[in-house]
Amino acid sequence: MRTVKTPGIPVQSKERRPHPAWFEAAPMPDPREILTGLEPYSGPWDQAAVLHLLRRTQFGPTTSDVKALLKMSFEEAVQHILVPHTIAPAPVNNYSVAIEEPDPEVPFGKTWINAPFYLETEYWRGVSLKCWWIDSMLQPRQGIHEKMWLFWSNHLAIQFEALFNARYCYRYLTTLHQHSLGNFKAMVKAITTDPAMLIYLNGALNEASAPDENYARELQELFCLGLGSGFTEADVRAAARVLTGWRVDWDFPKSAFDPWVHDTEDKQFSAFYDNALIKGRTGIDGKQELDDLLELLFSRDACAAFICRKLYRFFVFHDIDEATETNVIQPLAQIFRENNYDILPVLKALFSSAHFFDPLNRATVIKGPMDYVLGLNRQCKVVFPEKTDLTNRFQAQMNMWYWMVDMLQDAGDPPNVAGWPAYYQFPQYDKLWITASTLPKRAEHTDNMIYYGYPSNDYLTALDVVAMVKTLNQPSDPDLLIDELLTLFFPLPMPETLRPVLKDFLLTGQQSDYYWTQAWNAYLQAPNDEMARNTVESRLQNLFRFLLQLEEYQLM
Repeated sequence: MRTVKTPGIPVQSKERRPHPAWFEAAPMPDPREILTGLEPYSGPWDQAAVLHLLRRTQFGPTTSDVKALLKMSFEEAVQHILVPHTIAPAPVNNYSVAIEEPDPEVPFGKTWINAPFYLETEYWRGVSLKCWWIDSMLQPRQGIHEKMWLFWSNHLAIQFEALFNARYCYRYLTTLHQHSLGNFKAMVKAITTDPAMLIYLNGALNEASAPDENYARELQELFCLGLGSGFTEADVRAAARVLTGWRVDWDFPKSAFDPWVHDTEDKQFSAFYDNALIKGRTGIDGKQELDDLLELLFSRDACAAFICRKLYRFFVFHDIDEATETNVIQPLAQIFRENNYDILPVLKALFSSAHFFDPLNRATVIKGPMDYVLGLNRQCKVVFPEKTDLTNRFQAQMNMWYWMVDMLQDAGDPPNVAGWPAYYQFPQYDKLWITASTLPKRAEHTDNMIYYGYPSNDYLTALDVVAMVKTLNQPSDPDLLIDELLTLFFPLPMPETLRPVLKDFLLTGQQSDYYWTQAWNAYLQAPNDEMARNTVESRLQNLFRFLLQLEEYQLM
């Protein structure tokens, strides 16, 4: 049992300080021995279970999210989070005023997605796209769609900066969103001929006279089968020849098949593919070879298992031991194959399973920067400028983007085609998010949100701790207030020895709960009284600061 040490920092202090060792070191846990599988979860459908499901499937569960799912049965709740969302209206020129530079091709407030390339503002169109994506993931709706959008952008990765053309990147994102909860085979086909991917991995340069193997290799190694699955260099060369002929319209974000540069000869594959032969086709029929190639890839059992492992590491835990492979991965892969690679049946089986809700699978994932930043904003109901206030909203979104970049996750720009290392790099995996530079950045961001906010013209984007606490059930009772915050912010029970430390922030050294209750009620009776508000606000700010800097807050 860990014990809480007495804090040595005055409650009212806002000075930067290293994260204190509030707790003595806990003993190392025993190795994970999880024997549960895909059998249906039969445990309690309570607040803890709801929060576990929401933490993993969306950004920052709120009190209203929890209440909504608790009103449903377990089966209804799982089905509810799997309902697809409609994509947001197209991004617009919201940057011209902010950068004090007009876009001659796009009037302020109008979309740029079909506008001609313009070098001087192309960078800012890309920033506008990233802010649009961030804004989409911040919307107050329950469900997994946005998390799956992020998952696929990491799995079928490109780099926006490498393309430097926001129109193509926008189409890429909409393609991923369209297929995120649909059929994986259809998504791979769509992304194979997507203009952004054709440019990024040289598919637009692939022709019979000079086959380019780049996409053919990544299609097998990173997108469908996995390294070491058994395909050969000869298979890479054969697949590259199959994929010849796809071209990009450089004036518009679209692709087309050019039969004149397609390799019309037969393509022989190795024993890994049962020595399959894809017959060469001429004319426009040549593009049908892509369907033949995809059928070949998806006929390998390795494909379904590879994707299921990626989903497992993203949503459950990075370590896949022998029991998990047998009891979870292989049954999921079978479901995937039996449903012709439809994604929803796999997700439904996983999130309905005893394994997903196993106690040993809770609080085991370190939040990535997008989860950390976006989750804080959603969970604490940070209010952004109105959608009609284009400039201020754009600047507020940019602030969130800057912090995620500082924490090593730049939306749309993973380090390379493999995605962010924290999702795949053995043995560290999600521990890679936490470094000597990124951990202080996390604390600095929450401190800024709590105490100062981010100004844009006359608007301040900040965490209003008073407004957030007003959404709780009984904020006038310090014990119940603390209980609710601990439940909401932390995915595992916190030690009772922590409570006196937390209450001290509210009571400011006094012993009776009345000192907080009186202050809170005085504020409610006179919300415009500056002194009354400052009294509760300063106490809550220091409480929130302490809570959000605890190590356990990094987990979900």
